[in-house]
Amino acid sequence: MSITKKASALVVGLGLVGGLAACGSSDGGGEGAGGSKTVTLVSHDSWAASKNVIADFEKSSGYKVKVLEDGDAGQAVNKAILTKDNPQGDVFFGVDNTLLSRALDNGLFQSYEPKGSDMILPEYRADQDKHRVTPIDTGDVCVNYDKAYFDKHGLTPPDSFDDLVKPEYKNLLVTENAGSSSPGLGFLLGTAAHYGDAGWEGYWKKLKANGVRVVDSWEQAYNEEFSGSSGGKKAGGDRPLVVSYASSPPAEVIYADPKPDTAPTGVATGTCFRQVEYAGLLSNAKNPEGGKALLDFLVGKEFQDDMPPNMFVYPVRKGAQVPPEFRKFGPQAEHPQTLAPEKIADNRDQWVKSWTSLLLK
Repeated sequence: MSITKKASALVVGLGLVGGLAACGSSDGGGEGAGGSKTVTLVSHDSWAASKNVIADFEKSSGYKVKVLEDGDAGQAVNKAILTKDNPQGDVFFGVDNTLLSRALDNGLFQSYEPKGSDMILPEYRADQDKHRVTPIDTGDVCVNYDKAYFDKHGLTPPDSFDDLVKPEYKNLLVTENAGSSSPGLGFLLGTAAHYGDAGWEGYWKKLKANGVRVVDSWEQAYNEEFSGSSGGKKAGGDRPLVVSYASSPPAEVIYADPKPDTAPTGVATGTCFRQVEYAGLLSNAKNPEGGKALLDFLVGKEFQDDMPPNMFVYPVRKGAQVPPEFRKFGPQAEHPQTLAPEKIADNRDQWVKSWTSLLLK
């Protein structure tokens, strides 16, 4: 995940699929994907933008936008690497900091610094010497809890990694497979950041002993297993704790009908890991000029203001706006766990391998 993976699936759970339909031309338009009149964006399958915003870009730039959605974040990145010599498009959107080194080490992107990059908040910038990727959005992977469950049982919700291994939370947590799910990997990296190389495996042994359930995807965890989400309620979910996002509670409010005064779910703020999503101009792009124009647009204020209510992520541009529900029900974590990109690059594959041996075998 990507960060945005949750948005469209959550809306499916709420029965409002049309609200987050991906925008863009389905037939390429213009002179075809390789011509000067069409620019092709390759993304994971949760890309979403308002039609009028895409129309504004098409009118001002003269390019028709074609969007190719290609599975979840990990799948999309891997496919883009395999096809880098003859890429499917011009711009790739959706590689996050958990997978960034894989994309860069495999030469997925060429250098380009979009116009307006000086407005990007400095804490989200990466690859500043070569400018192969540009930050587009950010969000926090965090444990969410079902408020009604904890009220009913007179139990204080957990707020930290340490809390999750306490006896009172036994058999309550569901998380995603770190080898196949972006939030699952983010949660693993959060524990590695918190407990360090010498402590994270011991922590997961305790979590396993305390009854953590592992499923393949965020959609399954959040919309089927989690008792606090709209989709989970319909599916009879029995886990009141789930690895999701800090922006999931506002989504539960925004897409509810009628809207509640408060979110039915909360965030364990001491369990958050900060993700950042990037876009870049693909190596061997057939329409590099169109790709550059699109990247300029993605960091511009119009698109950055449009992202939060469509993809339930935070913008990275100074002064960009977010819906009031974000500030009220899903503020960014004040002290999220983070890891340096080189630390992730050096350890990610081995961490996932060890985690798989601990949890799935």
